[in-house]
Amino acid sequence: MTPPPAMSAPVHTTTAAAPATMTQPNGRLDNHAHDKPSTEDGSLQLAIAGQAFAFRELAAATDHFTPYNLVGEGGFFRVYKGQLEKTGQTVAIKQLDKHGFQGNNEFLTEVSKLSRLHHENLIDIIGYCADGDQRLLVYEFISAGTLEDHLFDLPPDKKPMDWCTRMKVAYGAAQGLEYLHEKANPPVVYGDFKASNILLDAGLTPKLSDFGLAKLGQAGGNMPVASPMMGSFGCCAPEYDRGGQVTMKSDVYCFGVVLLQLISGRRAVDTSKPVAEQNVVTWAMPMFKDQKRYHELVDPLIKASTRQKH
Repeated sequence: MTPPPAMSAPVHTTTAAAPATMTQPNGRLDNHAHDKPSTEDGSLQLAIAGQAFAFRELAAATDHFTPYNLVGEGGFFRVYKGQLEKTGQTVAIKQLDKHGFQGNNEFLTEVSKLSRLHHENLIDIIGYCADGDQRLLVYEFISAGTLEDHLFDLPPDKKPMDWCTRMKVAYGAAQGLEYLHEKANPPVVYGDFKASNILLDAGLTPKLSDFGLAKLGQAGGNMPVASPMMGSFGCCAPEYDRGGQVTMKSDVYCFGVVLLQLISGRRAVDTSKPVAEQNVVTWAMPMFKDQKRYHELVDPLIKASTRQKH
């Protein structure tokens, strides 16, 4: 996909859904004898377009979840880098809080939905584990880190992202979000769209991660309206900060915050700045109102790079 020359990319908020297909899983679930799946569980497993892993396979892949392989964590999960013994494939293994579920059905239902989401700007789910009380998701491993890693606190020897690359990332992220909102069936509210959830592959193509995980974070899928699991400080739409519900419109607001970060090179919230400039949206608002000040929005690293070329 070739990104357009324009600075922004449209993200629509309607919910026109397209049908999705289901495929058989590539493996069998290796449950303990006392956790033999019910008929309903078995039907849900057949609806999941991904491989069922035994817990021992994923433990072996991560060297028993050694801290050395820990690459990230969130409010109710940890992410480990691993290598599957059978195929040698490098993967990201997300271990969910094993105390957060009432049973297999809710987990398998949500995994079934996630496994049918396919887009070049979404991270692919390879498989899952529902072995005993363990709940894990297995994803493709994205090698170049997160968008945050490429925007903030760069080491002296690392070149900043140029303008075209930033717009490529913005366009790809918009395409991924549009797919979740308009083409996924059922539509998916992201809930936590932010720079650290945008992964970049070796070619700096953006891959959205951690979408659709809200219901996996709490037993029964009953997510409180103002749960800290959904939305991140500084990225949330104002109505969410006031206790409102996360919606597709609030996802689009969060996309706008990320777009502003791409343009400015600033964090969503930076407490090292003067109080009036700590929130990137508050900082940018006066410049939005005056075209003569638009140039002040641009990341100084881009300006410096441009001067060096000329």
